[in-house]
Amino acid sequence: MIDRRSFLKIAGTGACALGLQTELFAGGSGDKNDTLPNIVLCMTDDQGWGDTGYNGHPLLKTPHLDDMSQSGIRFDNFYAAAPVCSPTRGSVLTGRHPDRYGIFSHGQKLKRDEVTIAQVLKKAGYVCGHFGKWHLNGIAGKGLPIEMEDEHGPRHFGFDHWFSVSNYFDLHTTFSRNGELVKTEGDGSDAIVEEATRFMAATKKKKKPFLAVIWYGSPHVPLKAMPEDKAPYGKSGDYLGELAAVDRSIGTLRKRLRTMKVADNTVLWFCSDNGPKQGGNDSTKGLRGKKLQLFEGGIRVPGLLEWPAKIKKPFNTSIPCSTSDMFPTLLHIAKTRSTHPKRPLDGINIMPLLEKKWKRRPEPICFKHRGHAAVIDNNYKYHLKKGKEDLYDLSNDLGESKDISSSQGRLIASMRKTLADWQASVDKSFAGADYSSK
Repeated sequence: MIDRRSFLKIAGTGACALGLQTELFAGGSGDKNDTLPNIVLCMTDDQGWGDTGYNGHPLLKTPHLDDMSQSGIRFDNFYAAAPVCSPTRGSVLTGRHPDRYGIFSHGQKLKRDEVTIAQVLKKAGYVCGHFGKWHLNGIAGKGLPIEMEDEHGPRHFGFDHWFSVSNYFDLHTTFSRNGELVKTEGDGSDAIVEEATRFMAATKKKKKPFLAVIWYGSPHVPLKAMPEDKAPYGKSGDYLGELAAVDRSIGTLRKRLRTMKVADNTVLWFCSDNGPKQGGNDSTKGLRGKKLQLFEGGIRVPGLLEWPAKIKKPFNTSIPCSTSDMFPTLLHIAKTRSTHPKRPLDGINIMPLLEKKWKRRPEPICFKHRGHAAVIDNNYKYHLKKGKEDLYDLSNDLGESKDISSSQGRLIASMRKTLADWQASVDKSFAGADYSSK
């Protein structure tokens, strides 16, 4: 059990891949640690597509995210694998749709049989840390420090160091640092970045690359921002104030990476886990739907990627990408492969997009949540809900208001088959076909 007397304070804190992608890129030769990029994955909690300055929010100021959007790749069509947190977090770690391993909603456990990005990169020489919200250990409700004995905590999925709680958090949070309680003051977004950058500096001294997974608890309810963060935003102060704190922490993170002289060869990837529950029309920027729904407002989220050593000329892309793409892409970047290369993935390696070699996404993205399924194939989006099929052209109908299915019979048939084939693959995975043990 955690030693309840151990309280410390941190100073200064204020074919859908059709499941058929089987081969990843093999590693090179020689000592890779000197050239392998560091990797930092940041994910907010319930931040909508419109909840940034660069996407035109009328009130919110996010100068650091705005600068990041001008310094790397801005994904204008970036998608969470699911419209709710635990499933999407599982997709980041595994590259697989959460239905394959039974995380259908929030607060469900990640199966120990799954292979995570941390486990694979650890074998490739990385030191791996998790910071903030975990929510893959079957505990619902307010975030609690994760005990050492938790059989579904970060340490069982490849993380050497963790500073984590089970779910959402905001102010004056008590985290678990590898099983020991750490009480922090101020906003939790500042606290997790403070811990993460200490981890990065310590790993750099060992001359090893790092993977840092920084998962925020904002702007999830109960919405409690620091007085100075919420002051500029009136009635929306706590919601927008939490996002202002996230933005400040991103600024701290980027500054520390530069100070450590590792920013150039660090992949910094930022997104949200799903669309907003709070925040109103400004948070979705008028998109249809919200959290828990597969319409654009529920799954289209902010997406940014910065890697100065590779991305010399910043650009925006409308090619759809997903949180499931992180796993195969990062394995390629790290010059390694999955320990189970034949296990079906739902994400694809998007390195050709980073190199500006794509004009279209080569494979569609499939979604399913609570009986509602969808397929995105570049600008077209197909919905199947309660037996009803709809089709939208997102290139001129982001609000999903004009169903064009009646004039696109051949396309509907093709996307229907794509979804059926993908679902058959997912069902096979859920039945246990991907695991050697029962």
